[in-house]
Amino acid sequence: MPRADRAGFSTYWTQFGQGPRRALMIHCSLAHSGSWGALARHLSGALEMTAFDMPGHGRSGAWDNRDEFQKITTDIAATFCETPVDVVGHSFGATVALRLALERPELVRSLVLIEPVFFAVALRDEPALQARHAALFEGFAKAMQDGDTHRAAQEFTQIWGDGTPWASLPEAQRQALAAQIHLIEAGREALHDDPGEMLAVGRLEALERRVLLIEGSRSPSIISGIHERLAARLPFAERTVVAGAMHMLPLTHAAQVSDAMLRFYKSG
Repeated sequence: MPRADRAGFSTYWTQFGQGPRRALMIHCSLAHSGSWGALARHLSGALEMTAFDMPGHGRSGAWDNRDEFQKITTDIAATFCETPVDVVGHSFGATVALRLALERPELVRSLVLIEPVFFAVALRDEPALQARHAALFEGFAKAMQDGDTHRAAQEFTQIWGDGTPWASLPEAQRQALAAQIHLIEAGREALHDDPGEMLAVGRLEALERRVLLIEGSRSPSIISGIHERLAARLPFAERTVVAGAMHMLPLTHAAQVSDAMLRFYKSG
């Protein structure tokens, strides 16, 4: 599959499907473009999908702290949109998708946001959530402070994984997660401080694009809070919940997620 400079960054991408609609897929942190494979198998008749590896992920170049991480990733995403496309994002990738739609709405036909971890929107609306949110990340934050990347990766995947115990993961996967865990800190500013100013007064409210918000019923409760507050701001937003799913639902519940997406595309 191809690799080239995109927005000045060495970027690898892959393609799935041969459907009539073009889509751009933006994966979650600590993953890669191939993580869309399970979902793509269900969508291949409806979508022609392009998925790229975010900086520091997969086969793209190592992250070099050249700028704010979400901004660079959004700039890369824009280079794949020669005409308006359906943009699909998961977790951190969903926050990139949302920022792309706000900054370059002419490139985006619709949005599917699978558990965007845009903590700022929930915490700004309800500051009382801050203590509970900090407690959720306490173990991860302590491990990062101690420089224990393996423990940090374990803490992180316990919250945002698919429910598989850390000890049950293959050793190679545990090593890879620990080696990439610094990328979570690279994206932290975007998720908590909103440097892209997506929460500027009236900005989300002015987005005239259809948006589908998909969450798992077993995901951390802050996800539901994020979706509630995004749906209140976005004028054409819909929500759906996948029963029994956790944060990695595009992998674990690909059939249910694809069904929700196909209904969304057919209805608009």
